[in-house]
Amino acid sequence: MQEPRIRRPALRARLESALRRSPVVALIGPRQCGKSTLARGLAAARPSSYFDLEEPTDLERLAQPKTALGALQGLVVVDEVQRRPDLFAVLRVLVDAPGARRRFLLLGSASPELLRQGSETLAGRVAFVDMGGFELGEVGDAALRRLWLRGGLPRSFLARGEAASEAWRKDFIRTFLERDIALFGVRVPPPVLRRLWLMLAHYHGQLWSASEIARSLGESHTTVKRHLDLLAGALMVRPLPPWHENIGKRQVKAPKVYVRDPGLLHTLLGVGSFAALQGHPKLGASWEGYVIEQLISAAGERDAYYWRTQAGAELDLLLMPRGRRIGIEAKYSDAPAMTRSMHACLDTLKLDRLYVVYPGTVAYGLARNVEVLPLPVARQRLSGGPPGGSGRAGRGS
Repeated sequence: MQEPRIRRPALRARLESALRRSPVVALIGPRQCGKSTLARGLAAARPSSYFDLEEPTDLERLAQPKTALGALQGLVVVDEVQRRPDLFAVLRVLVDAPGARRRFLLLGSASPELLRQGSETLAGRVAFVDMGGFELGEVGDAALRRLWLRGGLPRSFLARGEAASEAWRKDFIRTFLERDIALFGVRVPPPVLRRLWLMLAHYHGQLWSASEIARSLGESHTTVKRHLDLLAGALMVRPLPPWHENIGKRQVKAPKVYVRDPGLLHTLLGVGSFAALQGHPKLGASWEGYVIEQLISAAGERDAYYWRTQAGAELDLLLMPRGRRIGIEAKYSDAPAMTRSMHACLDTLKLDRLYVVYPGTVAYGLARNVEVLPLPVARQRLSGGPPGGSGRAGRGS
């Protein structure tokens, strides 16, 4: 029986457009988010060559990379490229060669080395396309709770039951800590990183305090900061930076931290069902993180911030698509109402719009330039596309 498949036409269109513009495209996303599936589908539709650097035979084929790659035409896909950072210098020579008729698609799990080499060695020659797990617009509005509970990693979302989904996520966390993290060139004992990741799950949506976490873990604050950078570089954790400007008020300058995939967050918290999530103390923070990831992706924004003053005014998310200031408040409430903090955000930050995103189904206005919106409607407002999307877990062809 064929495994269900969710098509990702918008993501594929972005990738196709990038390949038309640039000789090198880097598709960046966390482990097991579907990069290889997308790339293989793209490669099957045109003359192509595929190298998976987790396969010993493909590594051997690239023992002399300039000779091996220089003879190829069409689309050349290199999967898990962070395993061979020396390839970037070779790619620069090949794409600059007169009459070159090839495109390179590089797949990577967003290691810091990949990002640095790509931006420096291939400056002006590479386009980056970010990819995460499934989004609400791909799976359909009816799957909102399922996507929230299980997260967007395909094998977790598509599992046949909650127990199978949770078991897969537990295996993913173990494999990531024990095997995948070594690909980043950093030797960190898995138990140390697991303790930090568990602690970050309990700090989800809170301010990052390296010294406080370091005391709890018995590590130095510099070591804890390096480990956070490692998890952030692997797209497992999002440190959301603060926004501050000259407003005559004391503003918080520490980042907030989120576990990016809600399914992994719930596994780390020991939440195995939606009923358990409803009764968990991190329910509101989990909804906040889910909303933030969905809306950053919908807006296509690399620059995203939160804002908070020492006096207590706070905005969960500040985006600036097309030069407009859009504020986002995530409220897990049946009927959110206007608050003093919202008034402060509107007046101080000069927001063009403030969206209060809640789990309901009806959109309504709260005040001038303030609306309460269901998550699918908020996504549509920020993406400019149709609400919800038609993606569903059907049978793939």
